Amino acid sequence: MAMIDFFDRGWRINPQGAAFIQDDRHYSFDEVGDLSCRIANGLLAAGFPKETKGAIWALNDVTAWTCTLGLWRANMCWIPVGAHNSAEENNHLLDSFDCEILFFQKAFAPIIAELKPRLPKIRLWICIDGDLPDHADTQSLDQWVGNQSAEKPEVDFDADDVVMVSATGGTTGLPKGVMNTHRSIQTFCAHYMMGCVYDGNERPVNLAAAPMTHTAGVLSIPCTARGGTVVVVTKPDPALMLGAIPKYGVTEFFLPPTVIYRLLDIPELGSKVDFSSLKYLMYGAAPMSVDKLKQAIEVIGPVMMGGYGQTEAPAAISYMRPDEHFADGKVASDSRLSSVGRPNPLVRVEIMNENNEIVGQGETGEICVRGDLLMKGYYKAPDKTVETIVDGWLHTGDIGCLDAEGYLHITDRKKDMIITGGFNVYPSEVEQVIWGHPAVQDCAVIGVPDEKWGEAVKAVVELNQGQSVTADELIALCKDKLGSVKAPKSIDFIETLPRSPVGKVLKKDLRAGYWQEAERKI
Repeated sequence: MAMIDFFDRGWRINPQGAAFIQDDRHYSFDEVGDLSCRIANGLLAAGFPKETKGAIWALNDVTAWTCTLGLWRANMCWIPVGAHNSAEENNHLLDSFDCEILFFQKAFAPIIAELKPRLPKIRLWICIDGDLPDHADTQSLDQWVGNQSAEKPEVDFDADDVVMVSATGGTTGLPKGVMNTHRSIQTFCAHYMMGCVYDGNERPVNLAAAPMTHTAGVLSIPCTARGGTVVVVTKPDPALMLGAIPKYGVTEFFLPPTVIYRLLDIPELGSKVDFSSLKYLMYGAAPMSVDKLKQAIEVIGPVMMGGYGQTEAPAAISYMRPDEHFADGKVASDSRLSSVGRPNPLVRVEIMNENNEIVGQGETGEICVRGDLLMKGYYKAPDKTVETIVDGWLHTGDIGCLDAEGYLHITDRKKDMIITGGFNVYPSEVEQVIWGHPAVQDCAVIGVPDEKWGEAVKAVVELNQGQSVTADELIALCKDKLGSVKAPKSIDFIETLPRSPVGKVLKKDLRAGYWQEAERKI
């Protein structure tokens, strides 16, 4: 299948139905499908070949997402661009990934005007929401597609054609470009549709609350394929998001754990919001506190669905379905809840040691994955590709194990492991304990330089508003649960932890400050 086939499946079974809703405006499958065809025909008429790189610089928006569909319909390649990234970061992505087509919202025109001289590879500039008379080389979308046919173009494709080049996130140095194909994204869709089950006549309603330039966009595709409706939230406003659930009968959506934590802080959330339509509240992109997961199950309902994936194996290495959060009629054990579920059917997952040998059940090592979910490689970086994919196995850089029931546990990122006095300390184990304290909103455990131990365990803690706990109390809690070796030697309190646009705590940024301070003292 080609990527656009998923949209066309929904279009065929529900042509007059609402494919998208934004600000109470309904967009039918016919309307969105026709515009995607006009965009694709315009791109093909301009002479762009398959796999040409195009980006959309916009907030969550139906027309912006339709431009992505238009790229895919022409068998071209989408570069996801974070609207809230810095101008420098987006300039780097567009230039490094050889972007030739840029669709953008008028609100970003001033920034784009400054970057244009530095982006000579871009040959087509399209403003999706109006005219820009002062920009001679820019056309409005309406003007550009005006004479294009709404017929589906006949376009050849290969399953291994690249449809997406995504930044790895740049947690270590400049981001690499991950090339995903029709094959890898359709494998994600297959996993998702196996995990999120609906009756034959049931129309899912997906809430795109997180950025569509990241997880929320890809997660909307299976809903569209079922003829369902994607409700697009244009602002990161909890009230808008929560209000949309009962208003539109939302059945599924994704949120990173940090956003779920903030929702759980709302007094009497369960009685204020009607969650009865919800079947799947997906969480992922970062580890989740077991205690807060239990609270979410109690407050929101038995709808939590965990997931684990990487940009290199998108969004679907493993899932923990809502029913797997329970055992024998009760909430499952902390051990199971701390897992990321069982590996999905169309991938093979094994744990390997440093010699690339598969280790036994329960043993810890690097999580490695193979199958059709894997990326094609890193864009223009074959040396990085061969370091990451070895003999067909994607080496994820995550440390973990598989338990007796087949559940996958992530201990930590390989690079985040702390070696203190010759002992290995996995930060996630310490973080789970600290998360369990009622005063703690979030935390990050890192290694900092120490003359005696080489590295010392430090926790950086973000507290719930109006609550308090001392460093000594948290250290004592960790010693009691984990012993003195794994307990933090020090704790700093911070108002807000640094996070990526999707809620991941940026441990690299945290560590950098402490290591730079140590270097200045030398």
